[in-house]
Amino acid sequence: MSGHDPYTPESGDPAFDVESYDLQIDYRVRTNRLEGRAIINAVATKAVSAISLDLVGLRATRVRLDGDRRTQFTPGPRKLRVKSPRVLQAGERFSLDITYAGSPGPRRSRWGTIGWEELEDGALVAAQPSGAPTWFPCNDRPDDRARMRVSVTTDAGYLPVPTGRPVGKSLSGGRVTVIAESTVPVATYLAAVHIGAYEQTALAGDDRVRVFAPPALRADVWRAFQDVPRMLALFDAEFGAYPQEDCALVVTADELEIPLEAQGMAVFGVNHLVPAEQRLIAHELAHQWFGNSVGLARWRDIWLNEGFACYAEWMWSEASGGPTVAARAAQYHARLRTLPQDLVLGDPGPDLMFDDRVYKRGALTLYALRCALGTQTFSALVREWTAAHRHALVTSDDFRAFASQTSGIDLSGLFAAWLDSPLLPPLPRPVPPR
Repeated sequence: MSGHDPYTPESGDPAFDVESYDLQIDYRVRTNRLEGRAIINAVATKAVSAISLDLVGLRATRVRLDGDRRTQFTPGPRKLRVKSPRVLQAGERFSLDITYAGSPGPRRSRWGTIGWEELEDGALVAAQPSGAPTWFPCNDRPDDRARMRVSVTTDAGYLPVPTGRPVGKSLSGGRVTVIAESTVPVATYLAAVHIGAYEQTALAGDDRVRVFAPPALRADVWRAFQDVPRMLALFDAEFGAYPQEDCALVVTADELEIPLEAQGMAVFGVNHLVPAEQRLIAHELAHQWFGNSVGLARWRDIWLNEGFACYAEWMWSEASGGPTVAARAAQYHARLRTLPQDLVLGDPGPDLMFDDRVYKRGALTLYALRCALGTQTFSALVREWTAAHRHALVTSDDFRAFASQTSGIDLSGLFAAWLDSPLLPPLPRPVPPR
């Protein structure tokens, strides 16, 4: 990206790209006190003598650039500004070692409060789109993905669940430490830590899945997640092999407004365990392909995340004996017709990027594409899309071009109608079988 994302213009620094984060977090639940150390390996994208990192509500107390004790830094309410003792040249790699601390909490944004959040008995991270700086210093851009290693230490009786494949767990001095690593690139908004009085269990039917929940919810969690193996089998077949290094499902004893995905992970509130909310489980699992593997280069294209995840809900509905994809499409198309026609799906603007119309119209765009291509061709196209862009960044323009090139059909008119105009196109009709 050549500059700041216009949807989050105060986040990130385009002067450098991060290659890896190594985070060491010590968190005390009862006092909500976080002490952290972040080692950030990065590369300059242009000649610079100063860089800035996003850090909100926490204060850096020591910064070393390439180990230099002369490194000058200026903490601020939203930014940590670091002055280099020398000019960093374009393409030059450098390392930052940052010690910081404070009482973490969510940041206020146009989308509500986001980031680190205290629970009744624990904490979670809900970072999308710009909440990551509430718990670690970062270059908070959706296009700046990096490898991650996260070590979290907390009080005995609690279990931390950080983003990544677990590589270590230890008990010492009445405290528990869990270490996780992600060798696949992770966007800052998809990094998370969930802490609670959880037990860890394997999910019967799919040993890839680890479940974390309070013991008192064991029966409810089993009932809610018993179809997860079938969901993953469906998505493996339709989207390609599961693309993440881990699959962790976390359930809090608190009610949450919405569930939320992170890299290789999703968190649900106790209120999401009821059968009526099962579609949301399918939605969050689908994000492991769409958003967490095939990732956004810019926020304006968020329909590529949410449209595919919503369409996956419809797929699971049909596969599990509920309404078909076509019936769901007709249902939501009728609903969208009653709502204002003022949203441009391909660029909804920051205020509307999480509007439900983005989700449903995004899914309808994919349904329209399926109707134009036929089910088999559409399914093959989706599998080729996820394979070609596995753990890569994409835009809507990439998807338009890929769909036309792969299918051999000029789809410019279809995409223009669904992505570029605020007017809702008619409900598409499937092409007759060839």
